[in-house]
Amino acid sequence: MIDYLVEKEYRGLVDAYERVGGDRSALLNNDVASLVVHENKILSASEIEGVKLTGESQEHGIMAGLLIEEDCKVSRPIHLCFGILPQEGLQEIGLRVDVRRGAEVKVIAHCIFPNAVHIIHKMDAVINIEDNASFSYKETHYHGESGGIEVIPKAKVTLGEKALYENTFSLVEGCVGKLDFDFEVSSAARSVAEMILKVYGKKDDVIKIAERVNLNGDGARSLIKTRVVLRDRARAEVIGETYGNAPYARGHVDCIELINGEEAIGKAIPIVLVRNEKAKVTHEAAIGSIDRRQVETLMARGLDENEAVDVIVRGILR
Repeated sequence: MIDYLVEKEYRGLVDAYERVGGDRSALLNNDVASLVVHENKILSASEIEGVKLTGESQEHGIMAGLLIEEDCKVSRPIHLCFGILPQEGLQEIGLRVDVRRGAEVKVIAHCIFPNAVHIIHKMDAVINIEDNASFSYKETHYHGESGGIEVIPKAKVTLGEKALYENTFSLVEGCVGKLDFDFEVSSAARSVAEMILKVYGKKDDVIKIAERVNLNGDGARSLIKTRVVLRDRARAEVIGETYGNAPYARGHVDCIELINGEEAIGKAIPIVLVRNEKAKVTHEAAIGSIDRRQVETLMARGLDENEAVDVIVRGILR
């Protein structure tokens, strides 16, 4: 019975994974490292040479570890799938990532909660990227339409000299529910950090985003780029912080929020601080409305107003 239930959960989660754009074949390919987690169960895990992927089930989630060995260049992205298919549940993910010196890896993660009515999903990550290493992490969420979910992703990221960190977080399918996003990066000399975040808030969604970069090494560079669209009664607060603490450090904070609806509320707080006379940190923040002429043009071609707004939003967040 247990094996049957595990197989059923795996099939259901992978089906949902494919529906939201995941590569189903990657989860079945022995040449691709992958991890599939439903609630607090590890349904499948696959390692490849140079990649150590571990997981331990806990009461309400898992503790996972990802280790990329020194100078390992992972040719195909690692695929991670986390989700809860029932309407209610709690999932807590503890994730430790170590990318050793000179290694290069890309990770594609999908977090899937298609039936959420009362779900909490927490992720606490510690990410260490050593000298001359490269780590790209692309995370896509799908939440269904009820908005009955609370998502709490938090991460502490440390970059070695000449390390590269790219993080893309996308939550544009279904209702957000409540999002409390909190990432902090500490960068060594000549490292590069780029964080891109795209969120589409609807109905009564509540969105809180906090991103911080500490440019601690000579010549460290960073970009925080945030795009948030709000409609109905959705609310968002976006805080982007960059601290230039070393000579020739360069950082930029770029936040745009678009409002479509009289009750939607957007708030942007860019914070830039320089502690070295040779560092330079800049910011730009804008809050505005969706172009009505674009909406009317699409409506003239047969779309209703909501469909027209969705087309424009997806173009902005693409």
